[in-house]
Amino acid sequence: MTSRTDRDWQLVDVLRRRDATAAECLVSTFGDRAYRLAIGIAGNHQDAEEAVQDAFWTVIHKIDTFRADAALGSWIYRITANSALQRRRRVTRRRDVISLDETIPAFHQDGRCESELRNALTFALQDLPDHYRAVTMLHDVEGLSMAEVAECLDITVATAKSRAHRARLLLRRRLAVFTVGATSAVEMAS
Repeated sequence: MTSRTDRDWQLVDVLRRRDATAAECLVSTFGDRAYRLAIGIAGNHQDAEEAVQDAFWTVIHKIDTFRADAALGSWIYRITANSALQRRRRVTRRRDVISLDETIPAFHQDGRCESELRNALTFALQDLPDHYRAVTMLHDVEGLSMAEVAECLDITVATAKSRAHRARLLLRRRLAVFTVGATSAVEMAS
């Protein structure tokens, strides 16, 4: 048994015993990764924080339903992803109000526009359909295997691969428009 597996099973034991430190152990073990996943799906900090809180509340209160046939992390990721997706569906998209600063690219003196590319990627990820974004966040950002992604989202591996492929095509298309526009702007500034 690996040390990771031992630590996960120790956490399961602490949670099932309703130990006073259970929530703290859960947050210290999975908090950062759950938040990264939630922010990637929800698209904003407030909804991500609330999604993680909801997910961890569910984990703590439903730990007795956890089956040993799946990894604890996969179970927690599934709950977090579902919580973030529910939040995203409930909240009206806030993209109707865009500040002028978000629409005008800010170029550095040396002509680089890395922050704009990061912003373009963030917006492109937010524009993905929820099921594509969840797969992208789990696989490409969190580094889970396709089998783990499929397990987390309760889909087949083939479906996970298909969604990842389609998400990448959509991201490439969206970012290609940005990079062509950014290249033209840099050339005009020279």
